[in-house]
Amino acid sequence: QVHLVESGGGLVQSGGSLRLSCAASGNIFSGDTMGWYRQAPGKQLEMFARIDIGGTVNYSPSVEGRFTISRDNIKNTISLHMNKLRPEDTAVYYCTLHQPFYDKEYWGQGTQVTVPS
Repeated sequence: QVHLVESGGGLVQSGGSLRLSCAASGNIFSGDTMGWYRQAPGKQLEMFARIDIGGTVNYSPSVEGRFTISRDNIKNTISLHMNKLRPEDTAVYYCTLHQPFYDKEYWGQGTQVTVPS
């Protein structure tokens, strides 16, 4: 079992920056991938950033160049640095951990990010 706790959401003006963090605890393995999803009001869940234990990252086009995901394998944490935020970035942001060996995915409770237009 894995437990994920996000922190760092809030309200930020358009063009501003925000940092989210996620701490994982429990049975974490070297093959696990961590990442971030978000869900904007009335829209589908979007997987926009992920990172494996070797540091390989993938971003969706909607955030590439503005958001940076990083990982601390000792502390089992990931961070998301969000720059040049836009109103369309307003969403609930969820941290996830995927265990391919067990084909399991764990989710945090979510944290709200609001960028007023």
